[in-house]
Amino acid sequence: MIVLKVLAIIAIVFVALFLLTLVIYFFNLDMKFAAALIKPLTAYYNWSKNRREAKKQQEKQKE
Repeated sequence: MIVLKVLAIIAIVFVALFLLTLVIYFFNLDMKFAAALIKPLTAYYNWSKNRREAKKQQEKQKE
């Protein structure tokens, strides 16, 4: 009896995950999410690049 309940729960989880991936695929949500991340990731990259360059300049001035 418990085994059947566990198998039913596992089956429900698999069906829910399948439906979730189907919705993500159908509406192309992964690419929409990636496109939304471009602006903040670019800003972070530029910020860290400027910080690294400033650190290098400070090290050159110390020498």
